[in-house]
Amino acid sequence: MSETTASESRFDRFFVTRPDNFDLENKYTEAAMERHKREGLELAVRARWIAMALTGVLLIYLNPQWEVLWYHFILLLICANGWFIRRAGRVGQSRTELLLIFVDLLIMTLGMIVPNPFSDDVRPLAMQYRFDNFQYFFIILAAGTLAYSWRTVIAIGSWTAGVWTAGWIIAWWVATPMPGLSERVAEALAGYPDVAELLDPNSFMPAQRIQQVIVFMMVAVTLGVSMRRLNRLLMSNAGLERERANLSRYFSPNVVDELSQNDEPLKQVRKEEIAVLFIDIVGFTRYAAGRDPYEVIEVLRGFHARMEAEVFRHHGTLDKYLGDGLMATFGTPVPTPQDASNAVACARGMIDVIDRWNVERRRTGEPEIRVGIGVHFGAVVLGDIGANRLEFAVIGDAVNVAAKLEAQTREFQAKVIMSDAVRSRLEEEGRNVSELMAAFAKHENRAVRGVEAPMDVWVMTG
Repeated sequence: MSETTASESRFDRFFVTRPDNFDLENKYTEAAMERHKREGLELAVRARWIAMALTGVLLIYLNPQWEVLWYHFILLLICANGWFIRRAGRVGQSRTELLLIFVDLLIMTLGMIVPNPFSDDVRPLAMQYRFDNFQYFFIILAAGTLAYSWRTVIAIGSWTAGVWTAGWIIAWWVATPMPGLSERVAEALAGYPDVAELLDPNSFMPAQRIQQVIVFMMVAVTLGVSMRRLNRLLMSNAGLERERANLSRYFSPNVVDELSQNDEPLKQVRKEEIAVLFIDIVGFTRYAAGRDPYEVIEVLRGFHARMEAEVFRHHGTLDKYLGDGLMATFGTPVPTPQDASNAVACARGMIDVIDRWNVERRRTGEPEIRVGIGVHFGAVVLGDIGANRLEFAVIGDAVNVAAKLEAQTREFQAKVIMSDAVRSRLEEEGRNVSELMAAFAKHENRAVRGVEAPMDVWVMTG
């Protein structure tokens, strides 16, 4: 690290309003910060307007005279400045926003210290501090916690302490004591010097003023620490959103839900009856021979994107990509009453998507994509395998049979082949069986390579 960089790093520590160094390049963090800021500003401005309205009513109750309009004017300025703050607010450090926050505090201070021009009150200036107007600064501080970072909240406390202290010191310096009052109070309370000082109309009571700013700073720091914890929680939630999105790139939404909601999301190894689907591009090796590798990869990406969308749309789980194909399961990680129906509907949806894609490819002079799909329903063993890096595995004869049925599509020149076990399960599920079985023809006692006994299969060729 260079000396310049090191010095800048040390110097940055003195900038209380400098924003936290979050990874704003991450879209989830940036979105979370922006959403938090916008919602906070809206709440802060509305809370400010409500608080100023209630304060205006309170002032009329406390001082039902025309001179109270001066303080209503101050309240209107604060409300208007809140609107400007909302417009200027953004994630990160905004000098305009910080300036407007400082203007807020300046308006409040001047409104409390400058004598009311509409009042004919002849009381000493020091008497204004007996009304404890400083407590209204807590409204600004509380509203700040809704919209700003912990650094800005502490800055509001520091600026308030500084502006208020400078204000009362200047007022004390320029104020002209009313002659005779202090002496008469001291004379009337002879022998009670502390009481005399407390009741002296010309006294600015510095000890009370110092106590106000110290207590205010303590509250500001406490709120700032709370805001820092809240911001860290916000960033943690944004990180969880990012992790969930990253999981969604590799797992289907139902698996992601299980992973995020349970301590042992995929449970122990167990046996279930599920539907298994395999899909593969027919003749892809021949298609890829002699073509630009980048073109081949783009075709695969387009194929996988379209097929995985159909899997997820029909509530399936994308088990794995297999080069120019993929394996999907229906009923994992948790079985449902419509697993076979979802699998067949997915297979039909895949064929429709491929047909539409081929229309686009013909328009651009590209060769059509042909696929083969195999679907089977049966018992499998599923669960986590591995030690530290876990993988959700689906193993069993049902997987092997589905893969063999997909390979059998070449022999039949078929788009989809499914086992009679799938058809039987459809009858049990009773969901649009005739619609799902449209264009399927039954072939009995067919030998399937890799499967010992002949089996009845249903073939879609059209």
